[in-house]
Amino acid sequence: MYGAVVAQFGAEILNPDKSVDRARLAELAFGQPSRIQELNEIVHPAVIQRENNWMDGIARKDLHAIAIVEAALILEARSHRRFDRLLVVTCRPEQRIERWASKMKVDFDTARREVERRMAAQLPDEDKIKAADYVIDNSGPLDLTRQRVIQVYERLQQEERVTNSRLASGGPNA
Repeated sequence: MYGAVVAQFGAEILNPDKSVDRARLAELAFGQPSRIQELNEIVHPAVIQRENNWMDGIARKDLHAIAIVEAALILEARSHRRFDRLLVVTCRPEQRIERWASKMKVDFDTARREVERRMAAQLPDEDKIKAADYVIDNSGPLDLTRQRVIQVYERLQQEERVTNSRLASGGPNA
């Protein structure tokens, strides 16, 4: 994958130690919609294979485990169909900018431009929320987000127990 990304985007994405300068790659990829698609076509198959291998390993240990995969472009890549449930985590747009500025140690305007550029390559939150089985609003205090995560996890466990009992009884929808 490394070689394919460098071949597609050029050596200008490399740091002096030949590692990928993720910021530079993002700048090139998110600069034009067709470029992000080029990157996705290289990266997604490898990411999906790793996810599948990881989930297979989890299933070998516990057939009824709940595994969660984080993927920002899951709907855009149409890979959400591989999963039983879709959970969307969202927050207010200004919070995304504040968090990016803090994480990347840049000023608010720089962060705003970068967040807006990246969001332009994604479906709007409204579309993601419509497709979701569960939504977690991460706009409030961390304790509230943590509570909502626990609620969703407990609901997923409950759904798994119901599915298992149907399968065990050979009942409807088994």
